[in-house]
Amino acid sequence: MSKPLIKTATEIDAMRESGAMLSKVLRLMVQRAKLGMSPKDMSELAASELKSLGGEPAFLGFEGFPDIICISVNDQVQHAVPTATPFVTGDIVNFDFGVRYKGMITDAGVTIAIGGKPLNKDDARLLNGTQLARDTAIEHLKAGIPVGDISAIIEMVLKSHKLGIVKELVGHGVGHALHEDPEIPNYGKSGRGPILLPGMTIAIEPIATLGSPDIYIERDGWTIRTWDGSRSAQFEHTILILENGSEILTSLE
Repeated sequence: MSKPLIKTATEIDAMRESGAMLSKVLRLMVQRAKLGMSPKDMSELAASELKSLGGEPAFLGFEGFPDIICISVNDQVQHAVPTATPFVTGDIVNFDFGVRYKGMITDAGVTIAIGGKPLNKDDARLLNGTQLARDTAIEHLKAGIPVGDISAIIEMVLKSHKLGIVKELVGHGVGHALHEDPEIPNYGKSGRGPILLPGMTIAIEPIATLGSPDIYIERDGWTIRTWDGSRSAQFEHTILILENGSEILTSLE
């Protein structure tokens, strides 16, 4: 029997606590990701921090995933298993993380540049456009609108920045499980799809590329890359739908 999409007050409180833990870990990732650090180093840091906060990693073991966090670099689009390869100047790095607390899950991601130098024009367009797509969609969230309205907004922003839209990877419901209904594509038409209701919790996550949106999965069975080697970015928040707006459960501010 499937779990209800509408969360109870107790479940929402647990997700607020889960989201607060996740936010602390992602802020630490952003602060500590430096030249010479590796994805594996960052994974170990995330594991230590989450343990100290009292949460559990939601990704570890999910469909067999072997680590607690996905850390995707440059043309790695999503789901990359952390490696020991050190970061170098100019790397674009995505941290995608999930936390379970009191049985409830939150999911969020952020993409940053390594090295402290100003972004080149294309990398700035990639990061700024993808983040803006997420934030603009969140601004329009409220009960009573169809998923297609949000998908259309994300698509509009990504296309305005001339970014490729990875259609195989989508936003989703989250809470009792890592992936719940409804799916929230990063493209679509207004007025279509399931209606958002108060008490739903969803993950908004635009995923974009600088070139072709075509992707493939590496031999490890997890790491997704762009076919043309172009760079990719993802920004994600877990959101609670309210009658007149929404609440970000994984804010990094």
